[in-house]
Amino acid sequence: MPLIADPEPDSSISTLNVGQDAAGHWLVQESRGLLEGRFISFEAAMAFARAERHGFPGAGISVLSSPLVPQISFAPVAPWETALDRAA
Repeated sequence: MPLIADPEPDSSISTLNVGQDAAGHWLVQESRGLLEGRFISFEAAMAFARAERHGFPGAGISVLSSPLVPQISFAPVAPWETALDRAA
C-alpha cells in the first residue's frame, strides 16, 4: 500500500511572529517575509501585530521564545547611503 503524504499546510495563511532578537529588540515578522517592524516594548509589538492582521486575512499571532533574526539591518546608515542634499 503506497504511503500518502500529509497535505501541505496552506502557505497563503500568514503568521505574525512576535519576539526579540539577540540584542533584545522586539520584532514583528510576517512568516513569508512580507513585513517586519521593530519596537521598544512587547506591548508595542503586539499592538502593531494586531493592527496589521487586516492586511493578512486569517493570520495568527505567535509569540516566540527563540530569538528572531532581523531581516532589515538596524546598523547605522553609512554616509554614502543617505539621500543627496540636492538634486543632481
